[in-house]
Amino acid sequence: MNFHARRVTLPAITPLCLQKRAGGQLLTLSPLSDRATAVGVRFKVIKVYDENNTSKAVEVPTDVTARDICQLFVLKNHCIDDHSWTLIDHLTQLGIERTIEDHEYVMDVLSGNGMETDSRLYFRKNYAKYEFFKKPLDFFPDHMVSISTETNGIVDHSELIETFLKSSTCPEIHGHLHVKEQSKKSWKKFYFVLRRSGLYFSTKGTSKEPRHLQFFADFADSDIYTVLSAKKAHGAPTEFAFCVKATKCSSSRDLKLLCADDEQTKTCWITAMRLLKFGMQLYQNFIQPHQKQKVSPMRSISENSLVAMDFSGQKTRVIENPSEALSVAVEEGLSWRRKSCHRLSGHGSPSSTQSSAPNLAIHLAQPWFHGKLSREEAQHLITQQGLIDGVFLLRDSQSNPKTFVLSLCHMQKIKHFQILPVDDEGELFYTLDDGHTRFTDLIQLVEFYQLNRGTLPCRLKHHCIRITLPPSERRLNSASHYPVYNRALN
Repeated sequence: MNFHARRVTLPAITPLCLQKRAGGQLLTLSPLSDRATAVGVRFKVIKVYDENNTSKAVEVPTDVTARDICQLFVLKNHCIDDHSWTLIDHLTQLGIERTIEDHEYVMDVLSGNGMETDSRLYFRKNYAKYEFFKKPLDFFPDHMVSISTETNGIVDHSELIETFLKSSTCPEIHGHLHVKEQSKKSWKKFYFVLRRSGLYFSTKGTSKEPRHLQFFADFADSDIYTVLSAKKAHGAPTEFAFCVKATKCSSSRDLKLLCADDEQTKTCWITAMRLLKFGMQLYQNFIQPHQKQKVSPMRSISENSLVAMDFSGQKTRVIENPSEALSVAVEEGLSWRRKSCHRLSGHGSPSSTQSSAPNLAIHLAQPWFHGKLSREEAQHLITQQGLIDGVFLLRDSQSNPKTFVLSLCHMQKIKHFQILPVDDEGELFYTLDDGHTRFTDLIQLVEFYQLNRGTLPCRLKHHCIRITLPPSERRLNSASHYPVYNRALN
């Protein structure tokens, strides 16, 4: 097979150096565009696309970072800044895309793609961007990870990520991957090993001896991209494909294509490669927004410390029976909805049966409701915005026009739950557990399952959202409209 591979003796593990530009940190947030122009800061016009492929042209400084652009669009679109907004580098002709890390200079990324490359920047949610810092074992299965310093063969939960960030140690990621032979359509399966010095594959089974390991790629001057439509475009054995692309590469012939057997394996490899390439910088990106939030400390209340209370009698009591607690919660919700409807009726809105129609359609304005979205489109949208537990959306059912579907991610798999209407003595309710738990509308259903798992595999945590960017404006950093990120001017 021809990988342009070379046999090497594994070098000693050395720290991955991260280059920083002089004065490269964004220090102020102020409308100083005129002053910036006066001292020679250059500006360029770029286009940013939303999920609907609507573009917005903005003029930004040449040293703008991905985080800067995301924050500007968050402000302009009045989005909730939950630190999961992301800038995506999408290469249409190559059929690949990746998340631009928050600290990366956007102009460097675009120049690396080449002038002739059809590249686009997308403004999109990615809830999984830093999730591995919170739940590392969801991203690194035990059978794929080994740490050279461990003595009992068990990876310590608290030390797994730390070893990636240290220059002296590094977990070894290993497992089988399919690799496409260059200039051929065929794929072959090899045992790969990821170390700080690079990615290697074994020429003899699962042997890790230096004489059997051949160098495949490093990440100093390369980036890791997800391959879109891998089966159709490259004849891959599965859709869980990714590739290593040289920074200055613009041809599909130079891509090093890899394919995993499942989503979890693919996610593990990509996450490990990101950590090896950027190291401590990723952790700084993760904690920086939280450090800037100057909020007073609040008492931490875990879910397990909350109890259901009954205030109906002369004395309050703790409801210990789970079934009774569920029944009370549902009844409280129904009572609240009825009161809301009565308040609307009292202010001139149609009452009784006439007011039920707008009540049933109240979900149409919710960001988690996506209307006539197909099953495949729902899976694609959830995959784009992060395959972590609790990412969800609601949509119209394709098979039954009178029902709805909840699409939910759990354990990196997307499941679909049908929401059925139930008629009880002339009153219409919604349920997804065969009528055991009923809700007057979809908003109440979503709010309930955001607090309670019920029959679902996990609670609803992060809703998929699509935004439409406003019309293009001349400069995103004009003093009259937007703040501009400027470097310290001496």
